[in-house]
Amino acid sequence: MKIAVLSPVAWRTPPRHYGPWEQVAYNLTEELVKAGLEVTLFATGDSQTSAHLDAVIEMGYEEDRNQDAKVLECLHISNLMEKARNFDIIHNHFDFLPLTWSRLISTPIVTTIHGFSSPRIIPVYKKYNDTCHYVSISNSDRAPELDYIATVYNGLNVESFSFSDSHEDYLLYFGRIHHDKGTAEAIEIAESCGKKLIIAGIIQDEAYFNTRVKPHLNEQITFIGAAGPAMRNSLMSKALALLHPINFEEPFGMSVAEAMLCGTPVVAFNKGSMPELIKDRKTGFLVHNIAEAVEAVKQLTYVSREACHTWAASMFSAEKMAKDYMEVYSQILGGKH
Repeated sequence: MKIAVLSPVAWRTPPRHYGPWEQVAYNLTEELVKAGLEVTLFATGDSQTSAHLDAVIEMGYEEDRNQDAKVLECLHISNLMEKARNFDIIHNHFDFLPLTWSRLISTPIVTTIHGFSSPRIIPVYKKYNDTCHYVSISNSDRAPELDYIATVYNGLNVESFSFSDSHEDYLLYFGRIHHDKGTAEAIEIAESCGKKLIIAGIIQDEAYFNTRVKPHLNEQITFIGAAGPAMRNSLMSKALALLHPINFEEPFGMSVAEAMLCGTPVVAFNKGSMPELIKDRKTGFLVHNIAEAVEAVKQLTYVSREACHTWAASMFSAEKMAKDYMEVYSQILGGKH
């Protein structure tokens, strides 16, 4: 079976720090290669992969801001689509733009919908309901207008995360600095608990950071910026808990699965996919407000760190993700491969 994996070109695949879609595309590609499939990864030229790399964009537009994002996207997508006949399946991780080619080629397109940036993009997905195969990354993140072939949870390389059955006395916030992700709420929870909080992530909203985060920074509340894989692993494995007080219906939440792989429980607002990722009172706590989150922090000693790791490894491994996607490919191709 010949598979083309289309990764975004905002960041390198895999990303150096931030880039969840690129990370999933990378994890899947590596597992498909291990399974013996012939895989070509379409990504930036500086990407790293054991598959064949096909690139016409040298560096992501978020890493070199002198580039025009739309121009790069058009060059990147067209590079794959003009070679579509060489593949049995195209696996699209690039949102809705590649769908517009689906009726011009004969190769089936599987699209992982990593979330809807706005309801306004749904008409594009709806238009190609009959020609494309949609996969959701959680059961919660499904548009009723669309037809789905499966739900496949994002998968992580379990060996890349260090399990720890002990912890230090700090809370962790790991994610974009943005209202949606609840950075300010995490600060309020930590202040109410009297706990140290480490904030790691890229600043996506400068005004939000300056007004809701920066005034609270001190010896108790610290901001360290973006954290790469090694720093992420260290922070997560030693944390008392990950705070994830989101303000939107999050489709998945990579940091939630990552923390649990390290044995670290998660205190999250009960929105979006959180009930699918977290076993309430077993691998963390699903809460509805800051007051409940503060009470949950007090009960963290009742959560088994080993149970957190075991659950995450069984549900959110790259190996399981690849197996589930291969079943999708086989279903589409009628088992002939």
